[in-house]
Amino acid sequence: MAAKTHKPTDRRHEQLTLDVVRQFRLIFGSVRHHFRNVEESCGISGSQLWVIREVSAAPGVGVSALAIKLSLHQSTCSQLVEGLVARGLLKKLRLGEDQRRVGLTLTPRAAKVLAQAPGATEGILPTALSELSNQALLTLSAQLKRLIAELRTQNGNRAH
Repeated sequence: MAAKTHKPTDRRHEQLTLDVVRQFRLIFGSVRHHFRNVEESCGISGSQLWVIREVSAAPGVGVSALAIKLSLHQSTCSQLVEGLVARGLLKKLRLGEDQRRVGLTLTPRAAKVLAQAPGATEGILPTALSELSNQALLTLSAQLKRLIAELRTQNGNRAH
């Protein structure tokens, strides 16, 4: 395997790299802090709260549509839903003539949890991103794709 060639780094590039690392740490720290507040206030994770919010906004939504809305793998979404059903926060209902189709609804207990939620129920990162312009989101998306590709290269294609 050939060794990867690195670009020559100058002092400015090193400083910019450190600045971006600090920015990522601030982002991750803010998200962790928000999720801790959610758990302390509501007794459920931030992801679970987001599921409840989406079901509240679209009663009867199925797990597949919910996974797309949350940008999650369907199996991950199913696990979140099952946990919320087990805790008595969501109910599964057979919908329409096709009894194989299952829709989700909130229980009264989930409505109370949603009412006491601190801040953005979908999380502070999606809320902050929604405030950016389309051009800013396109630029950020393109640059993050490049960063993820570099992480995959360095990690043997295992970055998710």
